[in-house]
Amino acid sequence: MAFGGLEKKRDSAPMAEINMTPLIDVMLVLLVIFIITAPLFTHAIRLDLPKVAAEAVQQTPQTVTLSIDAAGKVFWNAQPVSLDEMRQRFTEAGKQPEAQQPELQLRAARDTRYDVIAQVMGAAQQAGLARIGFVTEPPPPAAQH
Repeated sequence: MAFGGLEKKRDSAPMAEINMTPLIDVMLVLLVIFIITAPLFTHAIRLDLPKVAAEAVQQTPQTVTLSIDAAGKVFWNAQPVSLDEMRQRFTEAGKQPEAQQPELQLRAARDTRYDVIAQVMGAAQQAGLARIGFVTEPPPPAAQH
């Protein structure tokens, strides 16, 4: 490992090569560290969370319940509406200031086609409504622990 001397020789030229050994040593150490720590990042932390039934969301005047049955019929607060009527109501609600816009609670039957749900969500988004919640039924009491 010659780094050059302190003495000047007449025929000696300046050293033009970079010593790569320290760089390679550092890179190999980093590689070993990453190989050892990589499996630690793939494991999730197991948590035993408490099992509690969630409280029902409070209905406010600014809450609209949209129900979709298995046949694809849409109900606005339990009253049947067509998709065009629903879009008009979304447009009216979207014109309100954001703080006064209603929250949409979407209830869909298990057998409802996804394209109907996607149309409803797309119409709400186009009208500028951003607060959409999905309503589910709580599990039967026998399934709760």
